[in-house]
Amino acid sequence: MGEDKPCSRMNPTHREALELPSRNPTADGNAGHNPDWTRSRGEANPAPPAGGAIRPRSAHARRYNTSPLLRSLKTACSLRGGSPAMFAELNELLNASPQRPETGKFTLLRDTRTDGSFLVHHFLSFYLRAGCKVCFVALLQSFSHYNIIAQKLGVSLTAAEERGQLVFLEGLKSCLDLWFGEQEEQSGKPSPLQFISKSTSDLKALFDFVQVSLTPASSDSWKGPVLLVDDLSVLLSLGATPVAVLDFIHYCRVVVCSQLKGNIVVLVHSNEDSEDEENELVVNSLCHHSDLILWVEGLATGFCKDVHGQIKITRRVSLELTGEQDVVQIYQYKIQDKNVTFFARGLSAAVL
Repeated sequence: MGEDKPCSRMNPTHREALELPSRNPTADGNAGHNPDWTRSRGEANPAPPAGGAIRPRSAHARRYNTSPLLRSLKTACSLRGGSPAMFAELNELLNASPQRPETGKFTLLRDTRTDGSFLVHHFLSFYLRAGCKVCFVALLQSFSHYNIIAQKLGVSLTAAEERGQLVFLEGLKSCLDLWFGEQEEQSGKPSPLQFISKSTSDLKALFDFVQVSLTPASSDSWKGPVLLVDDLSVLLSLGATPVAVLDFIHYCRVVVCSQLKGNIVVLVHSNEDSEDEENELVVNSLCHHSDLILWVEGLATGFCKDVHGQIKITRRVSLELTGEQDVVQIYQYKIQDKNVTFFARGLSAAVL
């Protein structure tokens, strides 16, 4: 199959995403086991054993098993051949380049009625390409899941880990180790997520992990440090209080953004119709303190093969310049083979 030519943001050519190829678990040597990269976000948090200390939070347990955006992302990640590509149009909209990454910024990724994880994959590959030291607190998926998608974008997480550029906290594995008491026996060190096995929701251990991971050594030649969290709402699901989560983000901003001149990128799930007041409190508080907000929403009219959702980009100019209005841009988008195409509302291929 030949490579698609990049299309204009204002007049994209009509291209349909390929169907996800069928996989034979027996042929892959994994009979009865779904690969990590095909798991839905609904399977991210494993159920604790009986007697666990975790509060049930059904609002976060439901993840988008049938989300058209998630299906499209899996389709994009399953394709073979061709040169890897970053989300070039998103970089253009944000006026960003791996050759000149900004510093001291807090970026909030927010998704509603859809899956915004494609933004996490974009920023992960972006900062690794930029030569930044990255601490990735991954609470939703396994390392292999992120690594397979990163390889489609031309980045190897395994190689980044080996050369010391990436520090990866696999939240799923850490939770299981804590529940069965294996982690401290193996490493002799307290787990960054130790709050889930204690009566308090103190996230100091997680903050200490981030601080140690991103504090540069004398021999380091990496650019500014970056903290990436996917997904902050999971901390609430694991029993942390909104105050503890907001305190954690505050101290991370002081260390990473102010002291180390780095960046923080956080994904958080939100649902305006949800009765989960704690999650909405965290989301609204983070919005007030963010330098950049990328808010992706599913279409109110439902699934459309030519438009997968809407993204609202808000630059918080008012944080720096008194009396200035925030800059807001709204686009619709479609996830394609190895890219995401953005266009003005009403200018999709179906309309033109």
